[in-house]
Amino acid sequence: MPIDAGKMLAGLPPSWRGFLEDWHRSLRSGNYPETTRYNYLLAAAQLARYLQDRAESAPDTSEAAHDPTAVARAHVEEFQAWMVETRSPATALNKHKALQQFFKWLALDEEEIDRSPMERVRQPKTPQKLIPIIRDDDTRRILETCRGRAFVDRRDEAIIRLLYNTGARLSEVANLHVDDVSLADTDTVRYHGKGAKDRRVRLGPKTARAMSRYLRARSQHKGTLLAELWLADRGVRALAANGIKLMLKRRGRRAGVANVHAHRWRHNFAHEWKRAGGDTGDLMLLLGWTSDDMPRHYGASAAAERAQESQSRVGIGERV
Repeated sequence: MPIDAGKMLAGLPPSWRGFLEDWHRSLRSGNYPETTRYNYLLAAAQLARYLQDRAESAPDTSEAAHDPTAVARAHVEEFQAWMVETRSPATALNKHKALQQFFKWLALDEEEIDRSPMERVRQPKTPQKLIPIIRDDDTRRILETCRGRAFVDRRDEAIIRLLYNTGARLSEVANLHVDDVSLADTDTVRYHGKGAKDRRVRLGPKTARAMSRYLRARSQHKGTLLAELWLADRGVRALAANGIKLMLKRRGRRAGVANVHAHRWRHNFAHEWKRAGGDTGDLMLLLGWTSDDMPRHYGASAAAERAQESQSRVGIGERV
């Protein structure tokens, strides 16, 4: 769904709104992904509204509430602390990164400010958590709910197996087109990843079979001529990413598996890959990563599990 910038920026002072509209235009021309543009714009709009709300009780924020070029380091730090307290450190970190980009644009592209107020604002520390993966038994139970020949069963099994088999992002799976799937010779799909980076990944036999069954069912659907791969059960329309989210939750409830979402299979892919001793460079290519931080983040649960297995094998403290 396209970003409704007018709705996101409604009620902001003219200066804030004007700058953010121009920034959004710049992001569009730079071919930034829609989710990135949305998150960037949201963070800046939230800062503007935070300053507006504080302007009456804190006169030092009045100028910044009306004009982003007047925002100082203290304003950002107060907003960031508020985000930590009312949301979470992880959310505050996301806002920090988005605001870095906005004020960098104001300083370097627009030359409206001499220095970014973000220069000495520290990133909020986020707790190191082991992301819960989704185990094979849970995936098996979820797939059991897809047994049947109905269109939705064929479709949902193909989506779940694709997430499980390839570790793709939800947006990548949701945005597939029919011509991104090649089953005739190679059994592969072409994902359109972040930063306009395409990659092709190979499908396992079970996933290729599920995809083939879905494509046969799709050929009998009213929406068969649509370019999008995934179709809604009723009508002539595509199934969007949010529809897939809801489907996964629904299948999870039926299977008795809590907190089912696409990203857990992405963590599971990285977990199993590292646990099997797979090469980190190959993992980055398969999952569409460019930063070395991502394998460490996603592979943390596998590292902890390997350490526990080694501890049991070595048997320290059990020989006496």
